[in-house]
Amino acid sequence: MKAVFLDFDTVSHGDVDPAPLASSGIEVELYGVTGDEELANRIEAAQIIIVNKIRLNARRLGMAPDLRLVCLAATGTDNVDIDDARKRGIGVCNIENYCTQSVVQHVFAVILSLTHHLQDYQELLRSGAWRNSPQFCLLDFPIRELSGRTIGIVGLGRLGTAVATVARAFGMRVLVARRGGGPAEGRVPLSQLLERSDVVSLHCPLTDTTRGLIGAGELAAMKQDALLINTARGALVDSTALVDALRKGHIGGAGIDVLPEEPPVHGDPLLETDVPNLIVTPHIAWAAVESRQRAVNEIAANIESFLSGGRRQRIV
Repeated sequence: MKAVFLDFDTVSHGDVDPAPLASSGIEVELYGVTGDEELANRIEAAQIIIVNKIRLNARRLGMAPDLRLVCLAATGTDNVDIDDARKRGIGVCNIENYCTQSVVQHVFAVILSLTHHLQDYQELLRSGAWRNSPQFCLLDFPIRELSGRTIGIVGLGRLGTAVATVARAFGMRVLVARRGGGPAEGRVPLSQLLERSDVVSLHCPLTDTTRGLIGAGELAAMKQDALLINTARGALVDSTALVDALRKGHIGGAGIDVLPEEPPVHGDPLLETDVPNLIVTPHIAWAAVESRQRAVNEIAANIESFLSGGRRQRIV
């Protein structure tokens, strides 16, 4: 069975072994990047398409008349027209729980960096402040312990649950946002979570109801020294409102790994270099080598299941 991986470079920088894909029983062609003008030619004879972020709308699915399965190298499915795939009898499967450890590490790396003002102290060192100091240490930026502080989790799936577990290991209290129509027990409305949390960490999907979830009003409700962490989806947060809140000192800091447009070819307010107490990373929270290899292994397992008549991690 012929398969194509259209954007293999999104999971490998020469450090991931693709052998499990071939071992699953397919003939696979790996393309690092696929441009719009190359897409039709590459998928026209494919029976399996593996894709991470390339959009497969109804028109593009129609370019592959022999297509039987779309394998996503991600958990999110919003880049594939699921309804059209179902109408055409095309299977779609995603992968789950492949990058939990990496994301949790990233969340706390950012929290700790902001809490300890690592960037600020590095800049003091470069300026010669320590060399010229009359005392053995610098105390220009206040450092807070995480123990006894409160983290608010928005989205208690696998990632949110794992972040909560590590937070408790640091001695933090955990609040969980109540979902619309979801269980209320042990959860609080988002408005209360924002008011009470010292750290707010987003782990919810992007939907019509969560788009712009954190805007000017929500940021104004947060504590003045609170941190906002977003490793979920960029459009959950109003970038302009966040930059304004940081510049005015309305919140203590932010760690942002995702933007509404990726790559941000049209720019984004969060990419301005003068925004204080802000760490922006290029969608790498998930990207530990082990996570990326696990993603390839999971795709291979999904294909092997499909070829044997199974429905492993099938969306359609």
